[in-house]
Amino acid sequence: MKQVILDTNFIMTCVKQKIDFFRDIPNMGLTILIPTQVIEEIKRVANSTKKLKFRDDARLSQVILEKNKFKEIDIRGKYVDKGLIKYAKEHPRLVIATLDKEIKDKLDNSKLIIRGKKKLELQ
Repeated sequence: MKQVILDTNFIMTCVKQKIDFFRDIPNMGLTILIPTQVIEEIKRVANSTKKLKFRDDARLSQVILEKNKFKEIDIRGKYVDKGLIKYAKEHPRLVIATLDKEIKDKLDNSKLIIRGKKKLELQ
């Protein structure tokens, strides 16, 4: 089964737009991988006093992650985006779920995107 790695903005945007990615992704035949670093980044945003705009989405994301099953991986590195890029380059069959243009542009991997604010699409 193919695997998909999710980044922070993908998770939080799915939550904000009420997309059930824990249902939709496995229905696409993909196994969900979430880096420890992404989980930690969501926790930081959820507890932030500066990023008030994103705090509620991050808190809800935390709850959803706690209630669902996925494979947690360590991508190593200080910066999440650089770690995702490095990990994806090392695993060319891996699908990357991101909305980040910089990450998309640097990778040849297949991408999982949000289409029309309601639907996930594999590219």
